[in-house]
This record gives sequence, structure tokens and C-alpha cells, in this order.
Amino acid sequence: MSRRPLEGIRVLELAQVVAGPFCGTLMAEFGAEVIKTEMPGRGDDLRRLGPIEDGTSYWFAVDNRNKKLMTLDLHLPGGQAIVKRLVSKCDVVLENFRPGVLEKWGLGWDALHAINPRLIMARITAFGQTGPLRDGPGYAAIGSAFGGTWYVNGHADRPPSRPTPVYPDYMTGLFTAFGVMAALRHRDQTGEGQWIDAALYESAFRVMEYSATFYGRQGVVRERGGLQHAGWPGGAFQTQDGRWIVFTAPAQHLFERFCAMLGRPELPKEPRFASPTERPKNLAEILGLAEAWFAERPYDKAVEALKAADVPHAPIMSMADVFTDPHYRAREMLIDVPAEGFGTLPQPGVIPKLSLTPGRVDHAGAALGRHTDEILSGWLDLSADEIARLREQRVI
Repeated sequence: MSRRPLEGIRVLELAQVVAGPFCGTLMAEFGAEVIKTEMPGRGDDLRRLGPIEDGTSYWFAVDNRNKKLMTLDLHLPGGQAIVKRLVSKCDVVLENFRPGVLEKWGLGWDALHAINPRLIMARITAFGQTGPLRDGPGYAAIGSAFGGTWYVNGHADRPPSRPTPVYPDYMTGLFTAFGVMAALRHRDQTGEGQWIDAALYESAFRVMEYSATFYGRQGVVRERGGLQHAGWPGGAFQTQDGRWIVFTAPAQHLFERFCAMLGRPELPKEPRFASPTERPKNLAEILGLAEAWFAERPYDKAVEALKAADVPHAPIMSMADVFTDPHYRAREMLIDVPAEGFGTLPQPGVIPKLSLTPGRVDHAGAALGRHTDEILSGWLDLSADEIARLREQRVI
């Protein structure tokens, strides 16, 4: 079994729900030792979200895999003291409390940096550590709304639609993991630790393509496009037998191929369709032709023609489709993960795929406090009596 690239990196996760824990999970999949703390008797709120079987949330099991889980009450001086002792042995701390909360508990950046000057501390909030909205609470829906992606999602003649799943959380977790890697690289070169400021709304805003520049330069507000893309030919189309296919033709050569497939090879030469600047103004006609073309053909025939024309396309996949798809299986994007009490649970595979040091999943998110005693005795050399006293005091 190959050595994973983050082995030897220790992470203390003081975070719950999705964004922070997803960052920790990404690191754990590639070998980091991630210790996740949860409130005694209650645990992460994610344990109570999504479908639940025998007391286990599928969502929690997916987004907290490979971690060691301990209970710890950060409100209590005893819990704060344990955090400080753990920080002295860690490379990274992940947290997603509102700004100022950890400072109130004596666990802010200045305090932890004084304990461990090489520490990387990643701080995830809805609106960031600065600015007039810094104290505001928020989840993915708030980040999507304030970040602009909710506005452009949905049909042009209908109200904005909620983007699903909770992608601002996952994007923020991913951006934060990248920030941690960059900070670790800097630390390896200089010995200096630093802190990272990640905000849900900024992750949503960052993936808005060209929208900010378009408005800033030309005053154009990007609007909703519905099933079709507003900038070039493409979108979702229903075939004769009721299945849905998405195609996209953003480049000139793809547009030419697509028009030839429609039986209209002359269209790319017409002035109103000849350039990427004029084409969006006349998309309605192209999309109307596409809609009629797909409606006249069964799914298999439409796919055959798209393949022959080498136009990018894919079916709109339900989860039932995913589970029977050979490409997903060939890429190991559906894996059976060991899970206490279940044998295994089907979960998404690890991405990205490294050729020499790939990540892997060892176990699903575990029961509340599963590794508390192991961490306290193994990391901090606490005796059984000391651990028992902490339990009596409800610190753990």
C-alpha cells in the first residue's frame, strides 16, 4: 500500500457541518491524521441532517471519513486546556466559529500561534473575518445568495432558484484545503505559520465565470438562462423518448460541427452567427432548432449523432443512472467504505487521482467520541484516571 502524501501532517478540526469538515476529510483521504472534536452528548449538527439509518447520518458518514473523533467541550476551561495541548502537536487547525468566538475562549490565532509558531490556522465563516458583515451567521444558501450564484440560477421568466447541492460549502472546503497546502509549503520554506481567512460567499462569487468583468466593463447584469446557456449554444434538451441530454458548443469549431449535425452547415457563415460576440444575440433561433432536432429523435439516435459530430454531450444522470454506469465503476467513483454497524456504505470515490501517491478511504465517519480515549492517552499521555475525571467533569 503506497504512502500517502500528507502522512505526518496532524490536523485539529474544530469545525462542524460541511465546509470545515470537508476540508479535513480531503486532507485525511491523502494521509493527514485528522482529529475532529465534537460537543459531548450532542456531536456535529451534521449527525442530524440528511437521511439517517440506525442513528447514523449518511451525510456525516461521507464527509467525516478517515478521521479520529473525540468529544470535547470548548466552552469549559478544561476543554480549552486540552485544545492548547493538542495544538502544540499539530500542523493545522480548522475552525468555523463566528469571528471572535475562539478569541473569547482564549483559542484565537494570537494565543495558538504563541503556543506553536509553525501552526497553520484555517478560519471559515459565512462572510469572512473582516468587513461590516463579519459577525453574520450563514450556511451554503446564504453564501450562494450573497455570492451571486443564486441570482443566475433558474429559468429566465421565473424567480431565482436555489442551487443544489450545498456547493458553496464544498467549494469553500476545497479552496481552504488549497490554502492550507500553500501555507504548509511556505512554512516548510520559512518556518513561519499563518492563518487563512475563507468565506462561503467568496467561494460562490469566485466561480461566477466572467460575470464581474462583464458588469464592471459594460454594465451588463448576467441573468438566468434556464435550461440553456446564455453565452453560447448548449443546454438541456429532451429527446423523443423523454430522456434529457446536455450538449455544449462554446468554441467556433464546435458550433460548426453542431450546425452540420443539425443539417444547417451554412449557419456559422451568416453574419448573425459568425462570431462569438454576435452569436449570443441570436441564440433563440439556434436553440429552437436544437430543441426540434432532439424532440424528433430517440435518445440513442441523438447520442449516436452527437458522438459522430464529436460535440461534447452527456445525459442528465440521476443517482440510479450513476450506480449502473460503467464509467463511474471503471473510475472507482463508487466505493464500498467500511462502516461500523453497517459492514460497508457506498460512497463517492477519492478525487483527484494521483498516479504515485493516491488517496484512499479507510473508514466512514465514526460514532460520537469513538477515539476520545485513544487521542488523550496517545497524544497527551493522559492516564485512565485522568481521562475518567475529564469525563466526570463533562469536558469530554
